[in-house]
Amino acid sequence: MRIAFIGLGEAGSALTQGFGPDRAGDIATYDIKLDDPATAPEIEDRCARLGIAARPSLAEALAGAELIFSTVTADQAVAVAEAAAPHLAPDALWCDLNSCAPASKQAAAGIVEAAGGRYVDVAVMAPVHPKLNMVPLLVSGPHAGVAVPLLESLPMAPKLVEGPVGRASSIKMIRSVMVKGIEALTAECALAAVAAGVETEVFASLNRSHPGKEWSAQAAYNFERSLVHGARRAAEMEEVAKTLRDLGLPDRMASATVDWQRQIAETGLPAPGAEATVREIAEGLLAVLRG
Repeated sequence: MRIAFIGLGEAGSALTQGFGPDRAGDIATYDIKLDDPATAPEIEDRCARLGIAARPSLAEALAGAELIFSTVTADQAVAVAEAAAPHLAPDALWCDLNSCAPASKQAAAGIVEAAGGRYVDVAVMAPVHPKLNMVPLLVSGPHAGVAVPLLESLPMAPKLVEGPVGRASSIKMIRSVMVKGIEALTAECALAAVAAGVETEVFASLNRSHPGKEWSAQAAYNFERSLVHGARRAAEMEEVAKTLRDLGLPDRMASATVDWQRQIAETGLPAPGAEATVREIAEGLLAVLRG
């Protein structure tokens, strides 16, 4: 079975790594970074380490592919479906793993189906590390029943969700209001606590009122995620906000989360080391945020 990955960021790299060398020879990939001489070596080196083929164009990556994984950023999911449509093999399964609003998934599905492909709505329900290819997935849409056993054979860990394209993504998007919202609240709280010099007392109080979670460590972890992946997370939360608006609901918390994720990412600070404390990380962020 010929497999194509469109986008080889964190998700695409983790999945192909998990498949291992026995599957690597079946995989070709195209990433937009290959178009830029400054970023092409990054993708080429990644492909070499994974043992998969880097193709110089979308058309070449898709040539003859029976199973396609779209793992780009959320804001590019529909655009990449449009670009790929003329190059799809008949009945190719297009598994859209991007974190998009149901309406965005439905728009991409219309493009893929009109081109003769079979669109599958796939929601990635946990960080891809450390589970790699066995990260939990929700799968919906009219071709989900075909896709689930195929994905299981790779192997992957899909779960069928009965319903149309957009149902799996609805679960992920609405869940992200809480998950990513808590991350943004934690960042705001931690920065304020460090700025006021009361982080020890604040985190101790949170630990007492929410037993089972060590809030200082959680805040440090959240900061690291936002520094490394904040731009991508902001794009995802814009799709969450769109999901809420499409439901006729306000998107105040989701939009505020977009702002925090993007602002932290745009500080340009490097990812902190594993031993960095929340105070050390927050002080670095405060120095930039305060100008």
